Amino acid sequence: MAKRCLIRATGVARPGQLEELGKALASTGAQLLDINQSVTFGMLSLEALVGLDHDNALEATLSEAGDALGLDVQAITVNAEDYQRWSSADAQPRLILTLLAPRLPAGILAEVGSLTSEFGLNIELIHRLSGRESLDGQAPRGGACVECWLRGDEADIEALREKALALGAEQGVDIAIQEDSIWRRHRRLVCFDMDSTLIKTEVIDELARRHGVGDEVAEVTERAMRGELDFQESFRERMSKLKGLDESVLIKIAEELPLMDGVERLMINLKRFGYRTVILSGGFTYFARHLQEKLGFDEIHANELVIENGKVTGEVREPIVDAERKAELLEQIARREGFTLEQTIAVGDGANDLKMLAKAGLGIAFRAKPLVRAQARQAISTLGIDAVLYLIGYRQTDLVE
Repeated sequence: MAKRCLIRATGVARPGQLEELGKALASTGAQLLDINQSVTFGMLSLEALVGLDHDNALEATLSEAGDALGLDVQAITVNAEDYQRWSSADAQPRLILTLLAPRLPAGILAEVGSLTSEFGLNIELIHRLSGRESLDGQAPRGGACVECWLRGDEADIEALREKALALGAEQGVDIAIQEDSIWRRHRRLVCFDMDSTLIKTEVIDELARRHGVGDEVAEVTERAMRGELDFQESFRERMSKLKGLDESVLIKIAEELPLMDGVERLMINLKRFGYRTVILSGGFTYFARHLQEKLGFDEIHANELVIENGKVTGEVREPIVDAERKAELLEQIARREGFTLEQTIAVGDGANDLKMLAKAGLGIAFRAKPLVRAQARQAISTLGIDAVLYLIGYRQTDLVE
């Protein structure tokens, strides 16, 4: 092969352009080595790497074809050093950086550019996963999401995530960073915490409020969620304060559970795509079962409320679903279903979820406490829980409402 050339064609996209450019290339006897094409906002950008066995009229032939098609076409000779550099870049690991917010500020582009440059990463591709903003200025359903593909020498991912978390907090944008792999679009099991994740409340606090011990239990709950108390100890203490609560209160609360923003859209699409969905909750099966019937979860694992003669006894039935139990259940379910841990997703908001988030292939802290956001690999705080679909890699056009 005498030489290699990079063909670059740009202009307004029209049907038939690839056909005519292909014919022009074929007439020169060139060998196609690589090709990329995209159309963005009606503008075509095509790059093709070709090999030539002998010098010929490549530039003149392509220029003539470009003029006929309304395209600017260039042929650039590629030296051996450039070709080797591109080939080496293809072997470097790819990272996926995802931006999520109700609306994305333009300034985030400069910040992301600075961040990636600091870690020696090139941005290969930027594309939108969310829907477009309407002509009347209404934000897209589910918020705005842009995905960036990054490559470069192996970066310190934990340091990159830490800086991205701080940058996102400054800009009001969620910035998620994942290592690209074959598993990213092949997850099969999704496990959710329930309270403050699938629903907008902590059920045990609501039970306590209606039983007249709300302030006492809320204080214990908050300390447990911040990781200041052992979950099992705090759970037993809170349960003891519910002794004598009438079962009729449970029925009413179950009927009034406030669903988290986006949860119905999330579940419809997860079920449509064939995911197995599970609730792993430190809350109660009484309410998890209600969500299972309403939203279609495949299975639930939570704590049993002990009720005798229509009253809550305040006792605790073992085993308590704490942080260790959640992580164990995630692994057991994955093994039972024949999935690898890389194929699992976990979503939660509290310290009780951290071990589950760490165990899963994709662990997402959702509207979580600062401690949990800092320790989890990914976090969503600005959008509804259906933004999980964007982190998996789905586009708005893939989803149903």
